[in-house]
Formats: sequence, structure tokens, C-alpha cells
Amino acid sequence: MGKNSTESYIRIASIFDALRGSTIQDMIMALQLPAGSSGLDAGCGIGLQSLRLAGEIGPAGHVTGLDISAEILEHGRKNIKNIGLSNRISLIEGDIARLPFEGNTFDWAWSCDCVGYGPWDTQAMLKELVRVVKPGGTIAIAAWSSERLLPGYPRLEARLGATSFGIAPFVQGKDPALHFNRALGWFREMGLTETGAQAFAGSAHAPLDDDVRQALKELIDMRWPNVESELSKEDREEFRRLCRPDSPDFILDLPDYFAFFTYTMFQGRKP
Repeated sequence: MGKNSTESYIRIASIFDALRGSTIQDMIMALQLPAGSSGLDAGCGIGLQSLRLAGEIGPAGHVTGLDISAEILEHGRKNIKNIGLSNRISLIEGDIARLPFEGNTFDWAWSCDCVGYGPWDTQAMLKELVRVVKPGGTIAIAAWSSERLLPGYPRLEARLGATSFGIAPFVQGKDPALHFNRALGWFREMGLTETGAQAFAGSAHAPLDDDVRQALKELIDMRWPNVESELSKEDREEFRRLCRPDSPDFILDLPDYFAFFTYTMFQGRKP
């Protein structure tokens, strides 16, 4: 990952935490991870979720975060050190599809917006998570699954959602069985028991504080980039009017603005 892309990732991850942080915390709490346990945060990024996981399992527990980017991990280590949790969280470089751990190492494994949510080999990654978790341990994967960001304009938002960018990461032509929301099937194929799925909702409403407003602005930019060529003239004009920050009708300036989004979490137990 180049310097510019690394800096961009770190900036976006930090900004989005203001919007989605409490929802991710709700998912982690729902797992009821054992106090004092040891777990893996696969695809940990800058370690924001590792911090939440460590808080959930308490001072006797330990979280190992793993990511493929050395630069991103270094940023996370500095942050964790500044908070004073280096003894409870370790961040290491590695590939989820080839985890550098012995089998049956962890009490649980967690991955958010990573395993099952990109163009990589989901099956290989999930097999590795199962391999390194002890019998009886939990494997959980979670990802952003929907949003409604344009209140009052459902038709336009539906059109945006049908564009090639709007349906990402479920690209056209992809096997439906590989869609993230089909993860219960993946878990059964891996032999996991006590499988389950749950949706968690987050929301934002006016008046928006600066951090949440910036996160929503970045989300609109990220969710529908380069879509104008796929829109009709009418929809293109309305999209520009509502979704460009320099427009007098920018959607986030509505005095009654409201948006919501969902995350979906799948979990199972290793027999």
C-alpha cells in the first residue's frame, strides 16, 4: 500500500469510527466473549476494533490484531501505546489466508469488513479462522450491509444502489453463494455449529456534529463514486444537487436530516 493510500485509509477509518463505532461495539457486546479470553482480530487495520475487543474481555484477556499492511499496523501500535494497552493488544503483520499461528491458538476470532467482504478468497480465510480457534470457540464475521442516506429521495437512492458502484462489493456476475449475506452457508460448510445471524442498526440525525457530518460526507463520496454516467439526465442533476457539498441543497444541510445503516454479523462455534 502506497503512502498516499495508507494515509487515506487511516484518515477514513478514524473518521468513520464516529459514525459506526457504537454499532460495532453493540456487535462485540452481543458475542459475550469470555472475560480473560484470548482472541484474534483478523483484518484489524489501525486497531480501533482491537481496542473495543480488549475492553470487552477485560484486563486479563489479550487481543492479537492482524493486518497485511505494515504501515497501517505501525499507526495502530502507536495509538495503542499512547492509550497504555500494549500489554493487552498485539498487532502483527500477516495474511488472513495463511495465518502465522498454530492450530487451536485462540478462544475466538473476529473479522469486520474484511473476511467475506472483498474480492479475495473467502473460503481460504474462513478456513484459517476456524483452524486457529480452539474447539468450542466462536468465529464471527461482520460487515456493512445497507444504508439509507437520502431521506425523502427513495427513488434516486434506489437508482444509485443499482449502479455498478452502488452494488459493490457484490459485483455483477459474482456467484450469489459468495454474497456476504449468504455466510450462514459458509459456516455450515466449515462444520461450525450454533450458527446465527443478526443485523445491527446505526443512525444519525440533525443537528449533526462535525465528526458525524464529515463521516457521512465521506460515506456518500465512497458509496457512489463515478456513478453519473450510469444515471439518466434527470437523476444525474438531482444527484449533483443533493450530494455535492457545494450545492445549496446539499442533503446533510437539511434541518430534519436522518440517516441509518446496518451491519450484519454471522457467528458459529467450532465443534
